[in-house]
Amino acid sequence: MVIEMLELFKSVKLDKNSGTPLYMQLSDKIAEMIENGILPADLKLPSIRQMSALLNVNSVTIVSCYKHLETKGYVYSRPGSGTYVAVVLPKQSENYSDRNIILDELYQSDDLNLINNGHIKINENTINFASATPKSSLFPVENFKLVLNEVLDRDRGNAFDYQDSQGYYPLRSSVRILLEKRKIACHEENIQIISGAQQGIDIIAKALLRQGDYVITESPTYTGAIAVFKSRGAEIADVPLSCDGPNLNILEYNLKKYKPKLIYTIPSFQNPTGISYSNEKRKEILALAERYDAYIIEDDYVSGLDFENMGFATVKSMDKSDRVIFLKSFSKIFMPGLRLGFMVVPSSLKSYIIEAKHATDISTSGLIQRAFDLYIRKGMWDGHFKLMFNIYKERYYKTIEALERHLPQNVQFHKPGGGLNIWLELPANCFTGSLLKAASAENIVFAPGRIFYSSTPTNLNNIRLSFAAVDADEIERGIEKLSELILRFDRNKSLTDNIPIL
Repeated sequence: MVIEMLELFKSVKLDKNSGTPLYMQLSDKIAEMIENGILPADLKLPSIRQMSALLNVNSVTIVSCYKHLETKGYVYSRPGSGTYVAVVLPKQSENYSDRNIILDELYQSDDLNLINNGHIKINENTINFASATPKSSLFPVENFKLVLNEVLDRDRGNAFDYQDSQGYYPLRSSVRILLEKRKIACHEENIQIISGAQQGIDIIAKALLRQGDYVITESPTYTGAIAVFKSRGAEIADVPLSCDGPNLNILEYNLKKYKPKLIYTIPSFQNPTGISYSNEKRKEILALAERYDAYIIEDDYVSGLDFENMGFATVKSMDKSDRVIFLKSFSKIFMPGLRLGFMVVPSSLKSYIIEAKHATDISTSGLIQRAFDLYIRKGMWDGHFKLMFNIYKERYYKTIEALERHLPQNVQFHKPGGGLNIWLELPANCFTGSLLKAASAENIVFAPGRIFYSSTPTNLNNIRLSFAAVDADEIERGIEKLSELILRFDRNKSLTDNIPIL
């Protein structure tokens, strides 16, 4: 097998007179072999010495090639053993992400098929409790058009140049000032501009995870993060949530047993449950991460939407040992299609993150970065946030009031005090798949709870309701109708028997 593989690589031709670096030429050729199935998963590649002798290039070329392939997710390394072909290919990960971004990063394949086949329809008249992003009517188009035009007049063609992979420096400076208001002290050199939170999670995974590594996540949690970690060949260790955050005993057990590199968290108004960690648990999780040499991803989903003044401190603001990767997207408040966000990266990880970002897309759109920087500096961001805060606050209280007024007594829900989501626990005989189809027939959609778990749970009767995309005057009608359906399912089990379970 080794001899056959060496013969295979003898056919690789590198052009030393080309403007493309040799390591990139070789990376592209190996990647193509992997994508076409010529190099199967878990196959050990030739050693650096073997490959450099075979192709008559120096060892630095092979080291750079293998490192680049590892960053792109095509291979993984085993210390002291060598470099191996990865099980999961990047194309699978990118396709998954693209499909989910189109449909609000929400539905799994079964639900996508139901939507695509017309069994569940989403149109302009749908009361959409599934989406956690605002309607386009709330986008600040006119103000953003003003700053776009000003940037084009000011910077001309420079607005379309490649930016530093780390991000446009003035924008990083504006972000630093925003962070200071949250009591997060950092330097521009530790801020990484990204194309949305999903890309941020993917970059972290590319930079830090190898095949078979463990990641600890909450259970349930954001389905997009689960997809990224699995696409990198990582294993998931779940920690169930209680009313004030994750179960610390199970968290420490998983840290001891699996020695994970990452702990993925959404500490404030968690997606999907709306649960927030107590400040005490935030401190304890930091201590555990330091004790067991793990990094924490703090996905700051919508912590600013604190409608009941709960005053939670970010984990990053408590971080004295540089253990937290702080991740923030502007999608839920601004315009999701811009795909803009940032990370605050520990100094020890900075070079790995920059390299992974560069390998992903070189840099986030320079024009968008320049325009958003100007948008912040002119005070437009603060004004838009206040507008969205008040809109979401009204919707939050209308949703809570409607649920308290209409839900059957045997349906439980948690009042989160902020965020965008409410997590319902339905009666045991009210199957969420059947309810989703029945609600869709009434032009109402929601997110079934099962999609937020790393493995398919059994007998799960949770649903997530988000009010981000539902106008205030639609909330009452939507909740009332959904409550009627739940009551019918609970009273008459034969109804669920007559509707195929999705």
